[in-house]
Amino acid sequence: MDFKFLLAAVNAKYIHSNPAVYSLRACAGEALGRHVELAEYTINQPVTEILADIYGRRPDIIGFSCYIWNWRLVRELLGEIPKLLPDTEIWLGGPEVSYDADVILREHPQVAGIMVGEGEITFRELLEYYAENKAPAGHEDMEPKAIAVERLQRIPGLCLPTGYTVCRPLTDLSAIPFPYDDLSPFGNRILYYESSRGCPFRCSYCLSSIDKQVRIRDIRKVKAELQFFLDHRVKQVKFIDRTFNCSHAHTTAVWSYLLEHDNGVTNFHFEITADILRQDETELLNRFRPGLAQLEIGVQTVNPRTLKAIRRTMDTERLESAVAAIHKGENVHLHLDLIAGLPYEDYESFGMSFDRVYRMRPHQLQLGFLKVLKGSEMWERAAEYGIRYLEQPPYEVLCTKWLSYEEVLRLKRIEEMVELYYNSAQFTHTLPVLEKAFHSPFALYETLADFYEKKGYFTASPARAYRYQVLLEFAVAYDGNRKEIYAELLTYDMYLRENLKTRPDFAQDTDQYREEIRAFYQMEEKERRYLPDYKEYDWKQLSRMTHLEPFAYPVWDRSLMAEECESKGRSGGCFLVLFDYRRRDPLTCEATVQTVN
Repeated sequence: MDFKFLLAAVNAKYIHSNPAVYSLRACAGEALGRHVELAEYTINQPVTEILADIYGRRPDIIGFSCYIWNWRLVRELLGEIPKLLPDTEIWLGGPEVSYDADVILREHPQVAGIMVGEGEITFRELLEYYAENKAPAGHEDMEPKAIAVERLQRIPGLCLPTGYTVCRPLTDLSAIPFPYDDLSPFGNRILYYESSRGCPFRCSYCLSSIDKQVRIRDIRKVKAELQFFLDHRVKQVKFIDRTFNCSHAHTTAVWSYLLEHDNGVTNFHFEITADILRQDETELLNRFRPGLAQLEIGVQTVNPRTLKAIRRTMDTERLESAVAAIHKGENVHLHLDLIAGLPYEDYESFGMSFDRVYRMRPHQLQLGFLKVLKGSEMWERAAEYGIRYLEQPPYEVLCTKWLSYEEVLRLKRIEEMVELYYNSAQFTHTLPVLEKAFHSPFALYETLADFYEKKGYFTASPARAYRYQVLLEFAVAYDGNRKEIYAELLTYDMYLRENLKTRPDFAQDTDQYREEIRAFYQMEEKERRYLPDYKEYDWKQLSRMTHLEPFAYPVWDRSLMAEECESKGRSGGCFLVLFDYRRRDPLTCEATVQTVN
């Protein structure tokens, strides 16, 4: 019997893709896979738009991949689809519906069943059921309901309105087919790849702790599949392994292969535990091309009592040493995470965690908030810890015994400041100087958040250029004796990233240097001393393609303290700094900078 099974994914952003639906289709095989169609949407699309697309596809069966970020929207669709497609059977799967599948089925009687846990083999057997034993609802040759239910009940891994079938054993990861054969749907989107499943750690807030067996994909298959990405010059591949470096042999095999076969384009993202990194692994990373790899490291907290309560084993000093060793290569993007709302972590303790992680100088520092996930140990002990959280996804913490709701709101404002100013990487020279005016990094962002609140800037959502002006206003308010240095630092940071068409208001007037700048470019047209890569351009074109800026202080030198920067300023004179936008740092995208004699 011919039928169409639509696998629908609702992603958080357009640039994301859903590896689950591609893996399910791949595991169906060629014969059954012809019945499978994929559709990807985003949570930002109107429900009516998604509904119209599903209706146009006329599926006989539809399966939704369910997560905390899309469950609200999926539930809304569950109420509307039967009105337009009454004969279409609906299935659910994914982490958001696996724990209390029986409850969800009672709440949504229009759902035929739920695929619980790992779904590849379960999905294939469900397709076999539809292909061999039962036509979709609405067809004349449909089997008697009792027989159909009995056959469904023989498929492990399903939860049906009549109850659970038997649990399905964990899948052999090496037996799952590679999910990508056609990369045309992934233009400008992130590809996700899985080389291991499970996690060796038992963090109480994470659902991965429930799966106690780590399974690693055959390294021969992994290498062949990595080569596929490299041959197709994919922009970015994100490994979704929960702890990529849990196996030393696997880690070194993958990283060695990428080092040897680097195509100069593809970036690979890994989530690792840094305090278990070995020296030879760090040395491998230090040899990578800048931009070949980026690492996400979940620190979460440095409070020893909190670490013990959440069953997280971490040697903070080894973590710091590993991060410092990676930094030495100046070639790997580092993303470190903290979680607010954990047991025994109050506002002051979180600030201490923030300061310690901040001083590791990650390229990005993410302030996350505890999600109390159904089925996790944290969910079971929420009452004990006084954790109150949203009843609906994303189940985010509201308050705890140690952290009030007001403090959570304040941390939210601080998070926004960190995103705007630190994680944007647009203030890399200004912030280190400004930090010195406060007793700690956390105090800086705390005070900046209060400043935004007082001025009403949170509701104004200032644009990028205006954020520079606001930061200057803030710096002058709290370190007013260095207004000129802050103005130059911000000017430097702006031109470091962009050849501005309009000068910022706080930048100095360059009219007095106009002739000096013209003379430089005219001489450069003849000598090509500073811009050898621009031989085909005349001096006017050079002046438009690059930028020459006068500075009274050596603000580009991060090794100088503010006082030293002041002492090395040129009273009545200037340093001329050339920004070359053709040559950018592959890791930071900052322009190459030269001082002109």
